[in-house]
Amino acid sequence: MPETSSSSTVPSLPPLSAQAERLIALGVHELARIPAGELRAFASAQDGGTGHDGDVLLALHPDRAPASALTPLLRREDKPGFVVTDMTDLDGFGPLDALVLPEAPLYVVTGVDRGDHLSNWSPEEALPALAKQHRTPLLLTEGIHWVLQQPSALERNRCFMTIGSRLRKANGALDARTPAIWISNGTGRPQEERACPGSHAGVSQGGGLPRPQGCRHRGPPRRTPWTRDWTSSPTRSPARPSPT
Repeated sequence: MPETSSSSTVPSLPPLSAQAERLIALGVHELARIPAGELRAFASAQDGGTGHDGDVLLALHPDRAPASALTPLLRREDKPGFVVTDMTDLDGFGPLDALVLPEAPLYVVTGVDRGDHLSNWSPEEALPALAKQHRTPLLLTEGIHWVLQQPSALERNRCFMTIGSRLRKANGALDARTPAIWISNGTGRPQEERACPGSHAGVSQGGGLPRPQGCRHRGPPRRTPWTRDWTSSPTRSPARPSPT
């Protein structure tokens, strides 16, 4: 399978300032208890900064904006997103141990890619391949943020898994399910086509759709008054928290 990026097939993300306005229009800042002015100031500072390669995604910490709250904001042909019925514990899916989130409500993710070249790979196969490319997998919340900002990132036969988010059992083992963002034709809810976070345990769902592995760039740690180490999945690179 060729080691190619899918980024060329997905339009570029808008500037961070435009992404901030999009989140504010959706009411995400209220959900996350972040003043609109703080969100705008953070995005403006990032737009004026340097060191970001390619597309940059504005993300909120999942503790502030969990996946279950973001999902209904997704839209496909005016139909809202939903969580499939077997994912009632959706917000229990946290970052893998190797992914350390910034201690801040806001951060940026760089080099976001859908991972089409890893279609139908298992998480166990994909993670080492991403590490060799100096990339890290997306979190579910990051994947939702991406689709909120760039709806065309999610398309039929190009839905994607977010294997950076996993649920750990009481015995320490990982739950077999891995979250994915995909287009439903009625799986998990009435017969309507919608975007929904679902689960994947080795077999594609939603009519046999292949599951690319979303990822991001992983850059070297860097700290400045406005920065903290972080990235988002399709790929992670240094991210910047908002000032207190």
